[in-house]
This record gives sequence, C-alpha cells and structure tokens, in this order.
Amino acid sequence: MENSFEDLIATYIENKVGISEQFLSADLANNLKQNLIALNQKSLLQAAGIGNSEKLSYDGAIRSDSIYWLDKKHNNAFENQFFAQIEAFILYLNTTCYAGITGYEFHYSLYEPGDFYLKHLDQFKNNPSRKFSMISYLNANWEINDGGELVIHQLDNLQKISPTQGKTIFFKSDELVHEVLVTQKTRMSITGWLKSDL
Repeated sequence: MENSFEDLIATYIENKVGISEQFLSADLANNLKQNLIALNQKSLLQAAGIGNSEKLSYDGAIRSDSIYWLDKKHNNAFENQFFAQIEAFILYLNTTCYAGITGYEFHYSLYEPGDFYLKHLDQFKNNPSRKFSMISYLNANWEINDGGELVIHQLDNLQKISPTQGKTIFFKSDELVHEVLVTQKTRMSITGWLKSDL
C-alpha cells in the first residue's frame, strides 16, 4: 500500500501530477465499478453541477457526466474499503509531507458516450478548502480510441492521461487547469478532494 502512496507523492513532486497505476487493487476496483453500475441501473445518479452549494448551476455544454456522492452512512463495504485506503493515504501524506489535510469528499462519476468536461479548476473561489484532487479510474481494457482522457494543462505542456482501471491521479486543486475529453464508451471513476479547513 505504501508503495502506491510513494508513487503518488514522488510523481507529484516531479511533475505536479501524482500517478499511481495500482492505488486500487483489482478486486476493489471491480467491486466499486459493479456498485456504480448498480446505482446507475437504479437511476440514483444525478447530473453533475458546476460550483458548490452556495453557487451551484447545471450546464451540459460545460460538463455532461453524472455523479453519486459516497458517504459512510451508506455502510457499503466496498465504499468503506475505499475510504480506509484514502484515510491511510491522508495519514501518510500528513506525516511525510505535513500537508494538513483534515477531511475529504468523493463521488462516483459516470460519463456515457459523448460526455465530456471542459477546462476548469477544482477549487472554488468562495471556498478554498479543497487542497488536492484525486481521481481513481474503474475502466478495464480501455483503449486509445475510446477517448475520455484526462488532460492536464501546464504552462508548456499538455499531459494526457488514459482512465485505465486501478490508476489514481493526484494534484493540487487550485493549481492545474484540466479537462475530460469526449469519451467514446462508458467511463467510470471515483473523483474527490482532500480538504483542509485550517
């Protein structure tokens, strides 16, 4: 487990984008994916908004994915396993990098064919509590022609990241503009933020 934590931190320090290819085990990724599929079949996902609760809007021309918030109150065994992994990473991050993370929030994200999310930052102007963004992908056998890449915009570099199963991405929420390119097939992930209210 700590090897995947070190992968995220080392690659983040090197390139401002942390990447671990195996942050999620194959079993956990598969179980989370099946849970997301079941939630979608029950029509429990909602259109993703833009902004936070103080200033929330919906614009399908900017983003067209659907989401479902994870919550310990759901008492889902696989979501709780995911939370335990995140909490272990936060402890490791705070201990080794003095990051000061005090909380987190995550949701499932589902992109159907044709869906996308235009360029944006993850930190709200009226609330700076989101410190780091994390995305864990749940897509087995993803191919380059399937699209749906995460594109990170840096000053002199565009980094395209394929949403392959088990991979987790980690970056500062207020620093890197990013987007999700149009996907050609169903694309699933867990997306969220490590937060500090200090």
